[in-house]
Amino acid sequence: MTHHLDILIIGAGISGQLAAREFHNAGRKVAIIDKSGPGLESSWAGGGILLPIYPWRQAPAISELAIQSLKLYPELSAELLERTGIDPEWQPCGMLICKTPDLEAAIDWCGHYKVACQTTIPAELTSALTTRFERPIWLPGIAQARNPRLLKSLSAHLSQLGTQFINDTEIEQIDIVNRRIAGVKTRHGRFAVNELVVSTGAWTSEFLNNLLPDWPVDIDIKPVRGQMLLFDAKPDTLQFMALDGDQYLIPRRDGKILAGSTVEQAGFSKTTTEQARDQLYRFATQLLPTLKDYPVSHHWAGLRPGSPQGIPYIGRHPDLENLYINAGHFRNGLVMGPAAAQLLADLVLQRPTHIDPTPYSPNRTR
Repeated sequence: MTHHLDILIIGAGISGQLAAREFHNAGRKVAIIDKSGPGLESSWAGGGILLPIYPWRQAPAISELAIQSLKLYPELSAELLERTGIDPEWQPCGMLICKTPDLEAAIDWCGHYKVACQTTIPAELTSALTTRFERPIWLPGIAQARNPRLLKSLSAHLSQLGTQFINDTEIEQIDIVNRRIAGVKTRHGRFAVNELVVSTGAWTSEFLNNLLPDWPVDIDIKPVRGQMLLFDAKPDTLQFMALDGDQYLIPRRDGKILAGSTVEQAGFSKTTTEQARDQLYRFATQLLPTLKDYPVSHHWAGLRPGSPQGIPYIGRHPDLENLYINAGHFRNGLVMGPAAAQLLADLVLQRPTHIDPTPYSPNRTR
């Protein structure tokens, strides 16, 4: 049996779901197909900090998407809460960066992108932490979202809007006619499509190479494992995010505190390790000693979609007219998600773009 779809998105993570919302708002009918279910991979596993780690050390293309997303998140979160009753827990709790040897670059970046920053740190921010502060910087407006709840709220809202979720379904074949995707085949039948979007995260390169071997595209996305711990702490144990070196603590509204994260080359393995658990526990309890009084309630791993410089691929396949890609956001899928989805929709719908699409082209040179 053949089902006829307007826009089919493969991948129900944050990138796929936010793109579906953009298309719906433009009056298009959308379906999302996933090999498991909505938001069960890296979108769920991350910490939810809505800022790239040390953004001034990263490519400007990352900052452009991140800053545009920062403008979109308050309205998005308010809409999701109002429509679904599920709180994404967007909250501008601020971030304290304990060590900033390149403080001048940080201040310049904040000035350029109009991000509030302070180099005189209030004593109440440092008193609870045990570390050697080196040129710290306080970013009071930086927010977080509780990504599992954000995804749950977003999925519920999309269902309200009529988005079809086709879960636990893998693509078996992609049919091409005259350089256009005609449809995809699954165990549930064939889906004829007008446009196809691939947002399959860490699996994107493998997906494209396996299903489109005669239409190669130089998409370099590799899985990068990250492990995290969750402490079952009490509310107000920590009231702001703290970044110390390459690791961080994130307090949730109910008191739970995330400690993350590792960056590991482990293929597609999501196995947790005692070595990572010990290292994260040591980091967390040294930075915030009171965490020794609380149990670790969860330890998990996810696979980030690593890409060159962490710059995602957003745009049309160089050879296939109605195939688009939105993948490779590395550690910043939530951070860049709303703006990346907006850019993708602008390109598919041939609207003026809010951001220059050139750095994200799937046909770009690395």
